[in-house]
Amino acid sequence: MKKLILVFAAVLAISCGDNKKEEKNDLKIGAPVEETTPAETTDDSVTEVTITGNDQMKFNKSEIRVKAGQKVRLTLKHVGTMQKTVMGHNWALLTQDADMATVGQAAAVAEDNDYIPADMTDKFIAHTKMLGGGESDTIEFDAPAPGTYIFMCTFPGHYALMQGKFIVE
Repeated sequence: MKKLILVFAAVLAISCGDNKKEEKNDLKIGAPVEETTPAETTDDSVTEVTITGNDQMKFNKSEIRVKAGQKVRLTLKHVGTMQKTVMGHNWALLTQDADMATVGQAAAVAEDNDYIPADMTDKFIAHTKMLGGGESDTIEFDAPAPGTYIFMCTFPGHYALMQGKFIVE
């Protein structure tokens, strides 16, 4: 029994060490985790936002703030290495009346439409295309009315971890 506990402890220690190494590697490639970030404004008419997604199913931002009515130019960068079919990511901004779980469940079976449910397009304000490791996509849209909106990744199951608040002031 003592040997089994020692083996378990060794496996746990090794796996924890690997996770720390991966986190350090993420930091080295320029993808620090940021909890909240104001959008960067390039001029009075366009707000630039860059967000990354990685192979650990994480966005680097959990909150984005913009001004109502302002044009938003959002770039999603998939900083991981896995293929789109295995670890695809997109960035989707939902309307205030959209239920994230309902959208996420419908998206899981919408592979033919890049995981955007065709019968729920009215629940999306904007979205990027689905990306694989090393890819990026830039979209432009007008910020909606003031309020708090949800953004998420619609790849099957990702919305549980890859989500955040889009706050319009």
